[in-house]
Amino acid sequence: MIPLSVLDLAPGGEGRDVAQAFAHMRDLARHAEQLGYRRYWLAEHHNMPGIASAATAVLIGHVAGATSTIRVGAGGVMLPNHAPLQVAEQFGTLATLYPGRIDLGLGRAPGTDVAATRALRRYYAGADEFPRDVIELLGYFEPVQPGQAVQAVPGGGVEVEPWILGSSLFGAQLAAKLGLRYAFASHFAPAALEDALHVYRARFEPSAKLASPHVMLAINIVCADTDDEARRLFTTQQQAFVNLRRGRPGLVPPPLTSADDLDTFCNPMEKAGIDQALSCSAVGSPSTVTAWVDAFVKRHRPDELIVTANIFDPDARLRSYALAMEALRQ
Repeated sequence: MIPLSVLDLAPGGEGRDVAQAFAHMRDLARHAEQLGYRRYWLAEHHNMPGIASAATAVLIGHVAGATSTIRVGAGGVMLPNHAPLQVAEQFGTLATLYPGRIDLGLGRAPGTDVAATRALRRYYAGADEFPRDVIELLGYFEPVQPGQAVQAVPGGGVEVEPWILGSSLFGAQLAAKLGLRYAFASHFAPAALEDALHVYRARFEPSAKLASPHVMLAINIVCADTDDEARRLFTTQQQAFVNLRRGRPGLVPPPLTSADDLDTFCNPMEKAGIDQALSCSAVGSPSTVTAWVDAFVKRHRPDELIVTANIFDPDARLRSYALAMEALRQ
């Protein structure tokens, strides 16, 4: 069975506060560990009311402390928002507290809008420095050398598993050049998926960290007892995407009464847009999900899959992850 992991955004739902979102996040992490998921990643976003994972490193520590075996990490840290030294110190600390369990996924996007990017005191031009920042950051995890002017404490000589994240050819090229693991954001930006995989695999240069290409693909899975119920639960994600593209990001909405009601919630152009953006989604009963994932894996040959499920009801979200794992095991 291909390894499965969880990608979470600590979603804030309508009628719930952030403390409840964090409690649900912890419950999902423990649930995922018991079910046999390999990793639990949190993603950095800012200025988005429905996403509470802005302080990503802090939440990684909380989740790692609430679990015992599952790998925990960032999917990812948006490096243009941070000084590499600070990230190295944060993740060096996490990896010292939870040895052998910390992943560091690095992304080039700001994870927010222009106004919030300015508020972070880092600007879009910082993304142009991304390759150099990655190299600087990873250097802080190397053993400290005599006379080294700047070191991460803790960080030097600490084991952290690095990944490059991407949704375009840029990340694929960088991951290949540096010989790092590569995770593609196909769960919301699948357009360049096949080209990015080809570039990464064709241009991969072995490194001390990785001998051969290693790809993890992100997908949405919403699994329920019936196809109709899963499609209804999925309308939460679909509504959230429409609201975001309308420039009105907000709290995670409850699902519509029926999946057919989506046609009245958005216009045909909006519907076509979200169908394209969310095309890497397995939505349905266990048998439907199994068939979809099987075809996806055969086509793209990933080494791992990371699953996100933006489901409004926390209990339904837990059940979706359980049903998906059970179905794919069989």
